[in-house]
Amino acid sequence: MALVPTPPCFVLFTDLDGTLLDTATYRCDAARPALDRLREHMIPLVICTSKTRAEVEPLRQELDNHDPFIIENGGALYIPEGYFKTPPAGSISRNGYHVVELGVAYSLLREALRSIEGQTGATLVGFGDMTLEDIVRVTGLAQPEAERARQREYDEPFVVTSNNATLEKVRGAAAQLGLTVVSGGQLYHLVGSTDKGRACRVLTDLYRQEWGEIATAGIGDSLNDMPMLECVDRPFLVERPEGGHEDGIVIEGVTRLRGIGPVGWAEGIRQLLVENS
Repeated sequence: MALVPTPPCFVLFTDLDGTLLDTATYRCDAARPALDRLREHMIPLVICTSKTRAEVEPLRQELDNHDPFIIENGGALYIPEGYFKTPPAGSISRNGYHVVELGVAYSLLREALRSIEGQTGATLVGFGDMTLEDIVRVTGLAQPEAERARQREYDEPFVVTSNNATLEKVRGAAAQLGLTVVSGGQLYHLVGSTDKGRACRVLTDLYRQEWGEIATAGIGDSLNDMPMLECVDRPFLVERPEGGHEDGIVIEGVTRLRGIGPVGWAEGIRQLLVENS
């Protein structure tokens, strides 16, 4: 059973791909010393990602992480049983977690993808249409990781393979169904009316119910991290692999870190710990 420590100086929300994890290797070697510092200070590290639970769980084990995590662009919040004194209202118990579902079931997203194709004339190829080899080719993941990546619950990644409709038409058709299209690197994601920010706010409220007022920080790299960064007290952006920072992210008080992916992430942790020393 995971135990919540004495209230720390802040809670950290982090993206994975391109942020804590290197985009080429999917490793966090450059961030290891910073991760150790967080553990020493007993600061909760909340993974907030477009990845699936099946992808996140092995990483949490590798990092010895026992904090809640957010999957599939805010589709659900997984809280280890016993982490908070009281199970979150409306949560369901599943596989040792209290799960707060915020998104739309995957089967309904698959139906919606076909409906959007019919409305727009676009050809949209989701993970549910791809073979394992297709997912490896599109994502660059090794086969075991690609298998975990297609175990979707609340988010359907897809590519547009025809030019018969603009992305804006696809977004508009999704909106008519109460859904959202999120940009996420080389893929788009069809999700419910939720995002990383909504899930972060839900979890922040739970932390504050448990501990009282608590500061929050967030580190990301791309547009789909913007809702998360907008809702924390200290937002940070790491540099992209091509250098520089993601265009279009304008957030009051954001710190643009020097360093790509986990290198910039480690610098963000250094700054946070200095500020809160």
